[in-house]
Amino acid sequence: MNIDTVVDKEWANKCFRELADAPVSALRGVSANDAKALAKAFNVVTVRDFAQLEFVKWAQAITILADQEQPGPAEIAKEVLLDEAVEMTFPASDPISVDAGITRIEVAPEKVDASTDHQHAARVEASTEEGVQKEEEMAH
Repeated sequence: MNIDTVVDKEWANKCFRELADAPVSALRGVSANDAKALAKAFNVVTVRDFAQLEFVKWAQAITILADQEQPGPAEIAKEVLLDEAVEMTFPASDPISVDAGITRIEVAPEKVDASTDHQHAARVEASTEEGVQKEEEMAH
């Protein structure tokens, strides 16, 4: 890395020890007003102060760890459920398209028996009928 790209011109030929003790305004993009604000808010005067600022260290640690973080159990479960839901929308019997054309199913897939499906359609239907009957009885 060429240090000249990260410090102002007057600091370009300085050694690292000098740069560490330089005012934060020596960093390219940090103005004198920015330096005053850092000094007022965080008591940061030098480049070293800025580098050792606990908030900067915390932010660096969080960023490094975020790049290494593995998904948690909840994230994995959501992904698996999503994958399974998508898989359920595409029957395994569908032919695979080998070109840019559209895959078409020649024979319609069998319909799911609503009384045995995972949403308990028969129970829902019976409950709905029971509710309608109760409403009619209450209306009379």
